[in-house]
Amino acid sequence: MTEAKNGITYADAGVDIDAGNALVERIKPAAKRTNRPGTVSGLGGFGALFDLKAAGYTDPVLVAATDGVGTKLRIAIDTGNVDTIGIDLVAMCVNDLICQGAEPLFFLDYFATGKLDLDQATRIINGIAEGCAQSGCALIGGETAEMPGMYHKGDFDLAGFAVGAMERGTELPRDVAEGDVLLGLASNGVHSNGYSLVRKLVEVSGLGWDAPCPFADGTLGAALLAPTRLYVRQALAAIRAGGVHALAHITGGGLTENLPRVLPEGLGASIDLSSWTLPPVFRWLSQQGGFSEAELLKTFNSGIGMIAVVAADRAEALAALLTAEGETVYNLGQVTQGEGVSYSGQIL
Repeated sequence: MTEAKNGITYADAGVDIDAGNALVERIKPAAKRTNRPGTVSGLGGFGALFDLKAAGYTDPVLVAATDGVGTKLRIAIDTGNVDTIGIDLVAMCVNDLICQGAEPLFFLDYFATGKLDLDQATRIINGIAEGCAQSGCALIGGETAEMPGMYHKGDFDLAGFAVGAMERGTELPRDVAEGDVLLGLASNGVHSNGYSLVRKLVEVSGLGWDAPCPFADGTLGAALLAPTRLYVRQALAAIRAGGVHALAHITGGGLTENLPRVLPEGLGASIDLSSWTLPPVFRWLSQQGGFSEAELLKTFNSGIGMIAVVAADRAEALAALLTAEGETVYNLGQVTQGEGVSYSGQIL
């Protein structure tokens, strides 16, 4: 056997297989913590298995969702605060699944970087595991890609893939009718949409990420990294209690664009803007950008991360249930004849 003349290895090209293997070993305990009925295999195989029958389903319909975190990653990278960005990743996927009436079952992540930093990667994936644990979703696999020359030093990208299930015939939205009540569930801040604008507005303000936050305690960077709220367990409890006709995850496009996605043709929504108080982060962002109330409501969640469209005669009981589950609940208005979302009152 002839020896290679130059002896160049994969590691010389910038890819450390040993580091990748070490990462898998480090994150196995975090992944194991997310195991739930139906989990079959651990990390490290060529594929990940999940047993729907063991999860309790008899005639399941599968629902899949994929998403990322957007340019909120830039703030996490620049501040070095990467511990909760994984929660955002999970939330952006599983909060969508619940809107179809599906229970999130398992999650896979894709983590790509130029040079694998074991400590950074472990912190990120521990955050993903925490998001999965909070939403009853098993972290059963993923991909770590080390790609020198594709990312600047310290940079990384994340994508998530969630699969859920529901029994056939229980999908949402269904039975939405005029007079249904809109219950708004409070958000945890900006969540994970609109961060290209957020970063621009921070630039306009002249503040750095480490500056004292003008609208909350701590630094500005930490406040803007507040992780997306997970609504899965609470929403599932409401669905199982009966009377939930639809759920709308308020992401990019805000209230104005997302709520109509779950309303049948010919029906719209009337929202009273005085039914909740605009969180300080959105007031500050609005002041920096000088944009209108309409622009705010079409860009950000404005303090409402999820809307449950519920039967009028179940609204009080479901609001009480969701409050008991830890949600801050607002009666925003109702479903009406017409198209789109109309607003009364003021929020700015």
